[in-house]
Amino acid sequence: MTLSSLLVQALNGLAEASSLFLVAVGLSLIFGVSRIVNFAHGSLYMLGLYCAWALSQAWGDSVPGFWGAVLAAAVLVGVLGAVLEITVLRRIYHAPEMFQLLATFALVLIFDDLALWIWGPEDLLGPLAPGLDGSVAVLGRFFPTYDLVLICVGTLVWLVLWLMLNRSHWGRQVRAATQDREMLGALGVNPAWLFTSVFALGALLAGLAGALQLPRQPANLGLDLAVIGDAFVVVVVGGMGSISGAALAAILIAQLKALCIALGTVELFGVSFAFPKLTLVVEFLFMAVVLIFRPWGLLGKPLSLPRVAAGAEAPLIRAGRATRWLGWAIGALALMLPLLGEALPYATVLAQDMLIAVIFAVSLHFMMGLGGMVSFGHAAYFGLGAYGVALAFKNLGLGMGVSLLAAPLFAGLAALVFGWFCVRLAGVYLAMLTLAFAQIVWSVVYQWDAVTGGSNGLIGVWPEPWLSGTAWYWFVAVVCLAVVLLVRRIAFSRFGLALRAVRDSAQRADALGMNVRRIQLAGFCIAGVLAGVAGGLFVFSKGGVSPETLTVGTSVDALVMVLLGGIQQLAGPVVGGIAFTAMKDLFVGITEYWGALFGAVILFIVLVFPQGLAGQAFRWGMAWRAR
Repeated sequence: MTLSSLLVQALNGLAEASSLFLVAVGLSLIFGVSRIVNFAHGSLYMLGLYCAWALSQAWGDSVPGFWGAVLAAAVLVGVLGAVLEITVLRRIYHAPEMFQLLATFALVLIFDDLALWIWGPEDLLGPLAPGLDGSVAVLGRFFPTYDLVLICVGTLVWLVLWLMLNRSHWGRQVRAATQDREMLGALGVNPAWLFTSVFALGALLAGLAGALQLPRQPANLGLDLAVIGDAFVVVVVGGMGSISGAALAAILIAQLKALCIALGTVELFGVSFAFPKLTLVVEFLFMAVVLIFRPWGLLGKPLSLPRVAAGAEAPLIRAGRATRWLGWAIGALALMLPLLGEALPYATVLAQDMLIAVIFAVSLHFMMGLGGMVSFGHAAYFGLGAYGVALAFKNLGLGMGVSLLAAPLFAGLAALVFGWFCVRLAGVYLAMLTLAFAQIVWSVVYQWDAVTGGSNGLIGVWPEPWLSGTAWYWFVAVVCLAVVLLVRRIAFSRFGLALRAVRDSAQRADALGMNVRRIQLAGFCIAGVLAGVAGGLFVFSKGGVSPETLTVGTSVDALVMVLLGGIQQLAGPVVGGIAFTAMKDLFVGITEYWGALFGAVILFIVLVFPQGLAGQAFRWGMAWRAR
């Protein structure tokens, strides 16, 4: 490793940092003002790149054509952001925060299929920047000229934003909204148009970040989810709402990645360490360390609480006789499905997927609905449960019964270790730390070929003859019913009451003598164990497991199921798991653009039934009883 190679990698890191900063700073501004965790920000980045490609094809690869396409794409995405804020997000500012997140995830599905419909599934590589397609010599090595321009653009954008936020009347309003939105409204400032302008600026920056990648990477449909994870890491590490924090975090993370590449494979004490492999996880390791020691990020500040407290969640009410009978009827129907196998051959397969989805959703709802702990990385425990069973059954040759016990054991131990750190945080910072740990687990599983099979996963894990076919379905159904009843019993137990008390007011619970951290950690571990149970059933149902079960997409699926059903009702995850699986299966068979249709339905539910399907049914039931 020479000085020249280190310098070139450092410059590569700065170019990457510029791109990270441009997409992350818009997300930071949006969250700082509106408090919306915008999952669709990655989609805006993706659309910026697609629009720049389309415009560059129409306007040619001349200097005005290329840079005109980049700027026009950014402006178009900015206008789209303003339209989204006015038509969709403005209607849900008063909805629970998690339903706002669900609405932005619905937009991700819609935009992804919109791009598929307009541009197709192929990767689209844009032209090189005219006049900047060469390189410059750096100590005998060559560095792309365009990357130097990217570094300058990132610096210029940071300077302009700093001047706007610190030297303009609009900037003072934005900073005031970040610190105390209620007071800003009391002073006569119209928050609606302030939110619109901030969202449009954030969208424009995301579009610009995507458009500037035109010569560097092809436009493809996977960019949205790929970039949103990196953007969240930069925002959280730097501190929500801090543009300087976003710049600092982007530089540090990009340089860490560049350093891993520069180090290559190093032998220490006879052991080879492949540092380039760390690029998949180094940013999440760094985020985990930062959040453990600086919970508000490097340059962030504690988020202000509303001056008017939202109050505790409505108390859980035991199900009435009619609801209980309905639940038992649905359970009996699920058990009888195999007897109708000849008439409904596919129903049993779909119902089995629903049952596993219900267990997974119930596990996340336990920590979110009862414990108030939001997780973006719940797939870690689902995946660890699946891999624990696969390794015990296939690699160790243990019996099926013993192997199934490995699922809650693996997941529970991981939840205990990760939860010890996570429960010290709250809100989006807790959610991002769970995501960091999940990505670390995914990286280990993905790259540990000798044990986990790497990207190929582990296959050939089928139930033994004594518990296969219909018997396996009945086993899954009984486990699902047992999990639902267990969670219901815990919810109304003394521990469940304590968990909800901590959720509603940790300070008051602490003043009453409760060990807040221990209660939260116990709830975290129980949720992890139940997710592991779902993962263990999943691997025998599908015949194998792959790293896909540990990705962000799996965690998002669980979030969607919980929020779709309703987070304030015990029946919510049951309804959400069934509805999510049924709609996904139905829409996949209807159209190629099933994601957009699915997203539109989710968006409709969020706008019309902000309490979720089960929550709305409960409200209708209460209204009917009051007559």
